[in-house]
Amino acid sequence: MTSENREVKYREIITKAVCGKGKKKCKDTHRMKPPQKPSSILGCWIINHEYDADRKGDAVEIIGSYDINVWYSYDDNTKTDVFTNNVTYTEVIPLAMREKDFIGDDMDVIARTVKQPNTLEATIGENGKDVQVDVEKEFAAEVVGETKVTIQVHPDEEDDDYKDINWEEQVSDEELKEIDTDFLDEKEE
Repeated sequence: MTSENREVKYREIITKAVCGKGKKKCKDTHRMKPPQKPSSILGCWIINHEYDADRKGDAVEIIGSYDINVWYSYDDNTKTDVFTNNVTYTEVIPLAMREKDFIGDDMDVIARTVKQPNTLEATIGENGKDVQVDVEKEFAAEVVGETKVTIQVHPDEEDDDYKDINWEEQVSDEELKEIDTDFLDEKEE
């Protein structure tokens, strides 16, 4: 049979694939009121970042929290303290979706932080009693779902690499398990 006369056939394969993705940079300002009136800010760091993600239509909603720790001086810079405030947030990441490719509603959401929450600036507020902390973070999200791909098959062609193999004579999985792999440790005397 010549290649011009071969019938072209196609198969559809159902597989998991990324069907939507998005990325978002976020900046937030948090106001915190320490127990003493701050004289100066000595440092600010963010710890204990946790979050969960869920799909909401053509977006991924991330709900999370982190602790902001502010090291500050008070009593005219004669004493210091660290004030901690737990902050919760909600971020919505719009997705570039390929909805026509989805099969069913069973989808997995994968969200990760590209940039962990980080302090940009911590300053004493205009009233002199609170601290203003500017925070940045960045997320990337993907939605993975079942989709169909179509491939072209050539059932009449034999693959030259495999045509001479007698598949019945190959080692079975059970035979592989029975092989003694310690034979190399034995010394001949």
